[in-house]
Formats: sequence, structure tokens, C-alpha cells
Amino acid sequence: MIIPSLLLFALFIAAGFSNITLHEPDRKVPFSQVSNASIIQWNAIAMETMQGPAYNPLLASRVMAMVHLAMHDALNGISPVYETYALHREDKKADPVAALSAAAHTVLIASFPDKKDQLAVALQEAVKNVKPGNAKERGLALGIDAGSAILALRQDDGAFSDPVGKVTNAELPGLYQVTPPLPFLYAPFWTKMKTFALTSPDQFRIPAMPSLTSAAYAKAFDEVKSKGAKENSTRTFEETAIAKFWYEFSEIGWNRVTVVAAHDANLDLLTTARLFALVNMALADSYTAGWDSKFHHNFWRPYTAIRKASTDSNSQTLEDAAWEPLLGTPPVHDYPSTHSVLGSAAATVLTGILGSETGFTMTSTSAEPANYTRTFKTFHQAALENGDSRVFAGIHFRFSCEAGVKQGQKIGEWTLGNALRKRAGV
Repeated sequence: MIIPSLLLFALFIAAGFSNITLHEPDRKVPFSQVSNASIIQWNAIAMETMQGPAYNPLLASRVMAMVHLAMHDALNGISPVYETYALHREDKKADPVAALSAAAHTVLIASFPDKKDQLAVALQEAVKNVKPGNAKERGLALGIDAGSAILALRQDDGAFSDPVGKVTNAELPGLYQVTPPLPFLYAPFWTKMKTFALTSPDQFRIPAMPSLTSAAYAKAFDEVKSKGAKENSTRTFEETAIAKFWYEFSEIGWNRVTVVAAHDANLDLLTTARLFALVNMALADSYTAGWDSKFHHNFWRPYTAIRKASTDSNSQTLEDAAWEPLLGTPPVHDYPSTHSVLGSAAATVLTGILGSETGFTMTSTSAEPANYTRTFKTFHQAALENGDSRVFAGIHFRFSCEAGVKQGQKIGEWTLGNALRKRAGV
């Protein structure tokens, strides 16, 4: 089934970061004469390859993690500094640009064979300045092996299954119901998707949300009802801008943050490859862990909660049967906000690699007006604003965003501490 891309997950689309362990870049820099532009180039190629009316953000996060892990392993196979993920061979005579390019190309062409012609052109362009000869050929061979190794690990994981599911809940207070504009439940099978760094989808499953009859629920209810309303809202002009700025798909937005950060920090090639691999592993696992918690708690969205408030047994919540959110509601459960999980996980990884005082400026594909930019002093600040945006958009309760931030931090810290670690003695 063809699913409109920005309608669906732009439809999909506070905790501190005090326990982050800083992972400093290496002092001995491999490939010191090679720009990190090739990593950024293939990041853009991968995103472009997946765009279209059937764009699937969950699948995109998986593919991005695979592409960047393949590039990392290929480069690490030339200059072994970190633990490998899937590739278990080395070739110190291989050309790095040829290797990383062939690795990314191998993953993408296997995932999207219908794009083979445009990917062939992309590969040719990426290696056009690599000197012909033995090093180039060895690099291409190493890259193919790196891409094939990660593909083998993910073979038959079910990621390309039809994501359109049915809501089977009884119409009871608190249970998730279909919300406009999409009359289905998105990708129920993703709750069991194979993870990249986590040991299981439920490793960091979040505790239960506030009960419907609690004061905490009523407070969050009133906030999203007021701040998130399409009409007669109490949102400020800036809060509306924030809601729209962060409305794009998380894997698109946080890969852009990583591009900007890698460029601004002038990172070396291997550190760049590792940074992108860790960020995208955390993003992919955040979708899976978020889906596990969402389906476990099975909680209704503000759209349903506000329109059906007379059923929640809470005298402090007032029903508005005509209420609508500022932006379209994603076709999946409220708790937690997976958008907040992804942003927090990515910010935790970026902070761990680049430091807690690293700022950046960027725009967004959903920003209004187009090319409008926002500036952040830290990745932490951006992650918290990313979470706030879902309340301002009217599509999440605040406690769902706060729980998402906490879950994302745990995912990011686990990824930093357990994936692509520096090898002993290096």
C-alpha cells in the first residue's frame, strides 16, 4: 500500500543528561588527509534513495543504521581502531573512499533494487577522484564485503512487511483508538524488530503513565488541550514555530543535526563514520523500543482523550467534542512520544562524542517559513525542545514526551557504552 510520506510520519513523528560519559575523539587520526565529505555525501544519497510516496520512517531508520555501520566497518577494516559490527576482515592497503562508498552502495542497492541505476551513478560520482589501481580495487572489494556482512545480519528481519495494521481495541477510556487523518495502526510488527545495540526491544520499557483519574493526568490534559489546539490556542508565535520546525521525521532531522555537527567540528573520517553509525543505531533502536512501550501501554491520543473526556471519570477534565490538534496525529499510540525518544537518544550520543557544550544552527524540512533556522547551545537543549514540540502540535501529552526523553537517554547511553567501542591497546 502506498502511504503519503509527510502525511504519515510527519504524522510520526524533562530529563537531564547529567550521567553522560564523554567519549573523546582519538588523538591518533587515521586517514588524516581524507575529508569526511564522503560520509556526509552517502548520508544524503541514502536519504534521497528512500524518498517517495511510500516513505517509511521506521524502515528508513533501519537502512540508515545499516548504511553507516557498513561504512564504519569498511574504514575500520583498513585502520582498526574500534570494535567491528559485522565485518570480520581487514585490508590496510584498501582505499578508504572506495571502501566506504562500496559499503554504502551495497546496502542501498540490496534494499532498493529498483533504484539501481541512480545508485550506480552515485557510486561512480563518489569514487571518480580515487586513483585507479590496486588500492581502489581493494577498497571496493572491502566495501562490498562490509555491506554484505551487515545485510546478512539483517536478512529476513521482516522490515519490508506491509506497515498498515488494524486497531482492535474496544472503545474504552484510555485505550488507543484510530485518529484522523489516517484510519489504521502503523506497523504493529515493529515491536519485535531486531535491535542494533539494545539486547531486546523491551530492555528500557517505560513505566506506566499517570492514571486517568489523577491530578497529573488532568494537568497534562489541560496543557495539550490549550497549547495544542488548532483553533483558539494559547500557544505563542514561537511555540507554533517550534511545533512545525520539529514536525519532520526524526531520522531526517537528527541526521541533519549530525551532518551540521560533524561539519562544524571538522571531524576526521573515521570519527565521522563512527559518530553517524552510533547516532543511527540509537535512532533505529529508539523506534523499536518506543514501539514496544507504545503497544504495551496502549494509551489514547489527545485527540480521543479530549473528545471523550466525559468517559475518563476525572472531574477535572472537560470534554470538547470538536477539538482538533494543530498538526495531524500519527497513527499509533501516545505513550511514549517516540519522537522524543529518538531526539533524546541522538542528542545523548552526539553529546557523548562531541561534548556537552556543543552548539549548532539548522533548518528543517517542515519549518515555516521555509529555511527558517533555530540555534541551540547544546544537543540537550534541542532534544528537550523537540519533545516540547509534540505538546505544542497537540499530538502528545507532556508526560509522554518526558518519558520519551528519559527512555531515549538510556538508549543513547547504552549505545555509547556497548557499541563500536575503542579496541584495547589502541
